[in-house]
Amino acid sequence: MRDKNKTRDFYINQLGFQEFGSADYAGYLMVEKDAVQIHFFSFADLDPEWNDGQVYIRTNDIEKLYAYFIEKNVPIHPNGKLETKPWGQKEFSLLDPDNNLLTFGQSIE
Repeated sequence: MRDKNKTRDFYINQLGFQEFGSADYAGYLMVEKDAVQIHFFSFADLDPEWNDGQVYIRTNDIEKLYAYFIEKNVPIHPNGKLETKPWGQKEFSLLDPDNNLLTFGQSIE
C-alpha cells in the first residue's frame, strides 16, 4: 500500500472489511471479512502502473458478494465481470487503489 488511509477506506468503506488487531503501526494494516484476512505493508515507492500484486479469495456466495459490490458502486475490472470460467470456478475481479488485483471465486462443482 502507498497510502494507509486510502487503503483502509477502500477495504472498509467500499468492500465491507473491518480493521483488526490491537496495535496501529504506521506502515502496517490488517483487515478481515468473514474468514479472510489481508495484511498490507507500506510501500511508498510502489508504482501502481507496474504493480503485479494479486490475491485470490474464495467465497461461498459469489452472487451475493458481487451484488453487494455493485450496490456499493465498487468498480469491477473491465475484464473481470462475474462469469463461469472453464476451470470450474465462477469469478470476478477488481483493482484496489494500488492496482492490486483481487479475484473472487467460487467452485461451481
